[in-house]
Amino acid sequence: MRQYVAQIGLSRDGTLSVSGKDYRYMKQVLRLAVGDMVDVRLPSGSLQPMTVCRIDDRARAIMLQVCAETAPAEPAGADLSAASAEPSVVFWLFQFIARSAKMDVIIRQATECGVQEIFPVISDFSQAGAKERNFRGDRYERIIKEARQQSGSAVATQVREALSFEEALSLWKERCASAGEAGACGFVLYERTEQTLPLYTAISRAQNRAPDGVIRHVALVCGAEGGISPAELNRLVQEGFVPIHFKTNILRCETAALYGIAALQTALAEGDVWQCRE
Repeated sequence: MRQYVAQIGLSRDGTLSVSGKDYRYMKQVLRLAVGDMVDVRLPSGSLQPMTVCRIDDRARAIMLQVCAETAPAEPAGADLSAASAEPSVVFWLFQFIARSAKMDVIIRQATECGVQEIFPVISDFSQAGAKERNFRGDRYERIIKEARQQSGSAVATQVREALSFEEALSLWKERCASAGEAGACGFVLYERTEQTLPLYTAISRAQNRAPDGVIRHVALVCGAEGGISPAELNRLVQEGFVPIHFKTNILRCETAALYGIAALQTALAEGDVWQCRE
């Protein structure tokens, strides 16, 4: 399901004006005409069906109107830009910084999967210059927006500034210790078998440790080209991360990130099914 991700809320009369690059997306990608309907993801995270009521090709602008048969998903004129849709399981990705083109792919795919936060991490195998890379610029905002519009993701994915390895560990430790947080668990994808567990065994143990048996927040650590060093793996284990190993072919780092996110999401979403089969 494609959608348009709006950067501003509805006006007081229930309309939304689209121009610039967003005009091109609606006109050339979605191929909308007057009278067509489009799903708009509002800043609140809610999905609002809207109708194209006017197209001004000279001004390169499109006017959208809330559909007559639907109530506005948010109060007209309200400032809800800081709000977001909260998924049942929040995913964080700690991605060891890979080459620029591969990071583009990882961020796009993680966004499509609904990962909430992506933290680039400077690791032992990251290339020189990784610390100077800017991950908060317009480039990645565009990649995320396009990925959300293509996939229909309700999650407002964010890419954060690059962190050192120790900063990443401290951040996750603080998150786990935050007030009211329960069912938080961290996993690390490891290309070798030492210290690793099969995916479903790792999830079962994490569920057993959760106060009510429900995992609500997952952190996944993925290596760059060359993987994760033994020293980094040992530190991750010391901080409570569980190494998991997939019995599959050798995966590129951009493939491994997508594979790991998808496998974890599927296992958590279908937990009742596989637990009944054990």
